[in-house]
Amino acid sequence: MAIMSKILVTGAAGFIGSHLSIRLLERGDEVVGLDNLNDYYEVSLKEARLARFSDHENFRLVKMDLSDREGMEALFTEEKFDKVVNLAAQAGVRYSIENPHAYIESNIVGFTNVIEGCRHNKVKHLVYASSSSVYGANETMPFSVHDNVDHPLSLYAASKKANELMAHTYSHLYELPTTGLRFFTVYGPWGRPDMALFLFTKAILEGKPINVFNHGKMRRDFTYIDDIVEGVIRVLDKTAESNSEWNGKKPDPASSKAPWRIYNIGNSNPVELMDYIKAIEKSLGMEAEKNFMPLQDGDVPATSADVQALMDDVGFKPDTHVEDGVRRFVEWYRAYYKV
Repeated sequence: MAIMSKILVTGAAGFIGSHLSIRLLERGDEVVGLDNLNDYYEVSLKEARLARFSDHENFRLVKMDLSDREGMEALFTEEKFDKVVNLAAQAGVRYSIENPHAYIESNIVGFTNVIEGCRHNKVKHLVYASSSSVYGANETMPFSVHDNVDHPLSLYAASKKANELMAHTYSHLYELPTTGLRFFTVYGPWGRPDMALFLFTKAILEGKPINVFNHGKMRRDFTYIDDIVEGVIRVLDKTAESNSEWNGKKPDPASSKAPWRIYNIGNSNPVELMDYIKAIEKSLGMEAEKNFMPLQDGDVPATSADVQALMDDVGFKPDTHVEDGVRRFVEWYRAYYKV
């Protein structure tokens, strides 16, 4: 089978990166996966994700930190990637309050090294992970890419907004096509242990209480991993272009005269946290003991994605029902941890 494109996937051992790498390999792309395999959560889970595709003839793993400037320069120069998907980042809203420097190193310094590599080596398209958290203090629902996002509530959110701005600068100065994807609460098999679904499932199976923040009055646009990956691939295949109708007197925050775009990828169907917990309880056949707690610092009470721009440009809308997605996660969790 002829190789379609040579693609760098950063964060290849991560939740989204591992799923994406498998899909790209299955369709005939050559994938170079970059990951530092840090210990933010259990390294064994990252290694197990990699083991699903690491022996594929068109895959190669590079163990490196995004903030390694010389290493990143050498990698880009040697490999001459066609396209880049930057998913590596220090994740988590709450951890950014405890460890702000980790976010600057990975999400700002690391992103600079990625986008510089793209600029100097004629990469055709950079697609990078942003986050629904950039909407911050916005209360207009659903969140639209055409809304202003200048009021982030966490350093994590600010670092993702910074990535969008940095990408715009490079698209403008160097005609580098870039697309930012604002992911909405991604969940599913092989997920991150610091996410609610993982924490709740683990606690319920161990007979421990779960912490339910904002007294359960939370709504999240939970988006299943397969839908996220489909969205990433469709956007990756549609290189960002300039918007000929863009007007500096009424600037659209989602497009530009430069080849720069922003999309939401979300399920567009926000779910009450208590309903999400019920779906977990149903899949497990067990009831959770609940500790009701106030809203955490840096968190927002609700998220909801307007995905009209994604539908208009690449013809895709996530639609996996939360009960189906939760069931698949629970089946994976019980098999993986043998519980």
